[in-house]
Amino acid sequence: MATDYSKNAEEQPEPCQAEVKGSIPSWLQGTLLRNGPGIFSVGDTSYDHWFDGMAIMHSFTFKHGEVTYRSRFLRGDTYKANMAANRIVVSEMGTMAYPDPSKNFIVKAITFLNHTVPDFTDNGASNFIKYGNDYYATSETNYIRKIDPVTLETQDKVDYMKYLPVNLASSHPHYDKEGNAYNMGTSIAEKGKTKYMLFKVPAASEKDKGKDVPALKNVEVICTVPCRSLLTPSYFHSFGMTDNYFIFIEQPFKLDILKMATAYMRGVNWASCLKFCPEENTLIHLIDRKTGKEVETKYYTGALVVYHHVNAFEDDGHVVFDVIAYNDNSLYDMFYLSKLKNNPGFHDNSYSKPSYRRFALPVQSNKGTAVGDDLVKLKYTTASALKEKEGKLMCQAEVLCEGIELPRMNYDINGKRHRFVYGNIVEESALSSQIGKFDTETKRMVYWNEDNCCPSEPVFVPRPNGESEDDGVVLTSVINSNPGQSGFILLLDGKTFKEVARAYVNTSLHKDMHGFFIPQGD
Repeated sequence: MATDYSKNAEEQPEPCQAEVKGSIPSWLQGTLLRNGPGIFSVGDTSYDHWFDGMAIMHSFTFKHGEVTYRSRFLRGDTYKANMAANRIVVSEMGTMAYPDPSKNFIVKAITFLNHTVPDFTDNGASNFIKYGNDYYATSETNYIRKIDPVTLETQDKVDYMKYLPVNLASSHPHYDKEGNAYNMGTSIAEKGKTKYMLFKVPAASEKDKGKDVPALKNVEVICTVPCRSLLTPSYFHSFGMTDNYFIFIEQPFKLDILKMATAYMRGVNWASCLKFCPEENTLIHLIDRKTGKEVETKYYTGALVVYHHVNAFEDDGHVVFDVIAYNDNSLYDMFYLSKLKNNPGFHDNSYSKPSYRRFALPVQSNKGTAVGDDLVKLKYTTASALKEKEGKLMCQAEVLCEGIELPRMNYDINGKRHRFVYGNIVEESALSSQIGKFDTETKRMVYWNEDNCCPSEPVFVPRPNGESEDDGVVLTSVINSNPGQSGFILLLDGKTFKEVARAYVNTSLHKDMHGFFIPQGD
């Protein structure tokens, strides 16, 4: 049965008991938050792109073998303005909102000015971020929305720009064992320079305990990386982190700032101002976490588009990092609602499937080596780094597998060498009807699927004091199109990838983006 991706979701703010089949492990105590677009039409107006829909947040709380479910719309300024006008009045990346034709010239002029220097949406429908003790719904604009992780109520609007000059920020930060968060943003034409900014949001301090102050108040800029061109910064969705390094991919997939400023006037959306330049190389920045400076060697690879980093680790003088990479930028176009309507299945002839790629960056000085030498000395990968001239290496990735996206792993070993990755199988279309567990050593994949079911991004939750990397459970929320059946949250054994339990939530679930597990007590 085809799913209607443009259908508005219904929220369920009151907690409801899910019907458990199987046995939920007693150690699994906590809440899985999931986030994604949920409202696609308001009054007579509709969004053009699935990513643009107004956010609906879901929570699945596991306690003493039982599951409680609830959902709420993110009631930010975007939601309130659209609902008050009974039409879409706040523009999103793929949908430009125009004032009601009956409105007067003043309203139209103000709307025009707001789009020339865009004041972005606070519709955080992509992911959740933890800064200090607070949780935020986030997209990639300068606005994030604090939420109550228990009731899912919308709280304060926080503007990154009040704390550091970033117009855009990633929705995939990293966290260390102490609870510090690390993230990246883009600072556009600030003091005549466009740069990428790596920053640290420290863990909640004792002195701020009990005070209602955003953790961003204590933000520290770790380093800035100048953009290759002032008015066309690279788009990025995530980055890599090891114990000693950050990895940032400056890809030839760029935002044209001048085009964005004139998009409203030209009657096009902001997404049309993203351009892919296949003739250009990709620059890989390796940044020392202690000094905040880039290493001297310059690393390059061919043109690619990366949304999701998998993991990165250090080994014998190398930094190894894994990404899900595409050969072009066609993925975004797959999610226009007109395209999803015309091609609702799981096969798409125009689809360019991603591959799981491993890069290896030799960190040691390459002086004394000859041009053309491969400086990668690791035995377990065919990834290479050929010396082009002094201080410049051209890197070639090893393709570990194809057709996997939304990668997750045991985050307890983030920054260390990992073996297993969980993700959505996207072999024939950007829409996924199965999830898989991939073994990076044997290159084998095991799958879970069920007729008329669409699983979300799988989130791995490690068993406390687990004996191995894959000792835990994998959680995925499942859209169930079988007649008379509701959506469910599925638990798979992290080792065998076999079903442990499922909990039917007695309502329809919706395609979403990303999830965040909060262990009980956090």
